[in-house]
Amino acid sequence: MKENKFEFSYKVYSGIEELPEDQQWLLNEAREVTEQAYAPYSHFQVGAVARLANGEIVAGSNQENASFPVGLCAERVLLASVASLFPKVPVETIAISYKGDGHKSDHPISPCGICRQSLQEFESRVGHPIQLILGGMTGPVYIIDSASRLLPLAFTSEELKTS
Repeated sequence: MKENKFEFSYKVYSGIEELPEDQQWLLNEAREVTEQAYAPYSHFQVGAVARLANGEIVAGSNQENASFPVGLCAERVLLASVASLFPKVPVETIAISYKGDGHKSDHPISPCGICRQSLQEFESRVGHPIQLILGGMTGPVYIIDSASRLLPLAFTSEELKTS
């Protein structure tokens, strides 16, 4: 028997003011984009803003639905927009923030499992890592160098290839 171990490191900043100016701007934009979320059921608004390799900025927010399974997370709204508007253009960085009625927004949150799979697939498709900036409206900020780090042992397109 062999035992393997998966680890990754990420940067933790005590607040947005410690980030470089371009990352501060992106996280502030994600905070503002939470206002565009449609979250009448959970009251949990998430905003995501991406800087693409070509310099373009694209935003997305979560979009709920009374039939809960058909709602979309901010990250997947953003990735679908990028893929539609700028096919094959890598995403350099995505900042993600959140807020909501009765929800503390004083620490980073991480993308859900479906979003982690979608981020990993997008990285693979364009052959470029996506840096993540995760932060609430206040408090610490996490910087992760590649979204794929959040999904070890990912199911990828390689599994679907025939021999």
